[in-house]
Amino acid sequence: MTSYKLGPEYALARDSQDPLRHFRERFYVDADRIYLDGNSLGLASKDAEAAVLKALADWKRQGIDGWTGGERPWFYMAEELGAMQADLMGAKPSELVVTGTTTVNLHALVSTFYRPSGRRTKILADELNFPSDIYALQSQVRLKGCEGGGNPDLILARSQDGRTLSEDDLIAAMTDEVALVVLPGVLYRSGQLLDMERLTREAHARSILIGFDCCHSAGAVPHHLHDWDVDFAFWCTYKYLNAGPGAVATLFVNERHFGALPGLAGWFGCDKQKQFDMELTFYQAPGAGAWQISSPNIFSAAPLYGSLAIHREAGMEAIRAKSLDQTGYLMFLIDEILTPYGFTVGNPREAERRGGHVALEHPDAVRICKALKAEGVIPDFRAPNVVRLAPVALYNTYSELWQTVQILKRIVTEGLHEQFSGERGTVA
Repeated sequence: MTSYKLGPEYALARDSQDPLRHFRERFYVDADRIYLDGNSLGLASKDAEAAVLKALADWKRQGIDGWTGGERPWFYMAEELGAMQADLMGAKPSELVVTGTTTVNLHALVSTFYRPSGRRTKILADELNFPSDIYALQSQVRLKGCEGGGNPDLILARSQDGRTLSEDDLIAAMTDEVALVVLPGVLYRSGQLLDMERLTREAHARSILIGFDCCHSAGAVPHHLHDWDVDFAFWCTYKYLNAGPGAVATLFVNERHFGALPGLAGWFGCDKQKQFDMELTFYQAPGAGAWQISSPNIFSAAPLYGSLAIHREAGMEAIRAKSLDQTGYLMFLIDEILTPYGFTVGNPREAERRGGHVALEHPDAVRICKALKAEGVIPDFRAPNVVRLAPVALYNTYSELWQTVQILKRIVTEGLHEQFSGERGTVA
């Protein structure tokens, strides 16, 4: 266990010893602000920028021939970028494809793997999940014929403390009425990391399929999706994977399910050898590519060539080690400096139970977030009382964390937050 120390000298010393420190130079870091919102939108990298410019140049030079010509043919981009995530996510290259958006991919996967039959008619999710997932699951239940108010075939497991979920409670909810389980890998508000391996094992022991929303774990936490035998997973790429606003998402389908007919079929899910035969029979692609629906969004996928190259060069284990150390250091500073001012840590403290951000709780979280931004620190707010602070291993420094805590102390001691409204912004 690391023994942290107070003071700016300690933070500077840690920065000088950081084996990942040189990666910061490859990102567009504003010297006048401290960016701690990488769990919502990662910073732009020079590598990602170059990849977008290359795709644009290919369009300018090649026109339609860009689909099959050049160094990075667009026709194969989705599969290639999926395969580049194999080591990061612990999957086989054929089990991954870059396509769509998070919620669209959830719809595509649940429409395939939610097969209510007999007593097994229910989907198990949780009340702390990101709302978009719940909206999608509610609609999928309706589409499969659920009648009556309140979506009785959608079970939302309860939290005992409003912050975290108990794996024991989730497993207890896996009854013989459940057909499918969909859970987050990391909870978006509290940053709790669920034991995906254990939950998958217990679901399968009860003949239940299970999938995970990995939006807040992809790029921050090592995964072993194939070895854990997860049935499916999906995630965005604009958070820790730094692919840019609205970037294309990724989905995983365990090879055990190859050949299953996608519930939402589309042209780009065809076998590439047959796609341009223009037949009305759907010949599905042999791997996860079958779950594509539409043509890839070239300019929102291209940044991944650069951002994934950085991740692969740094290595997921090294990224995770620094992430845990930085969140541990930040919690230490909060405990030592900020607790007298009403701040508490709302995320799990155990390394094996936390993701990549710290959930800093305070009754005046909305106004404190606004004051932080005015002071050059970029966090984000999550209702009802959470300031999320995400030290991203590839570009945040220990000195920035020390400075942030000093700024937080000054905000509350000088009442700088009191000048701001308690109403959250449109995008919190």
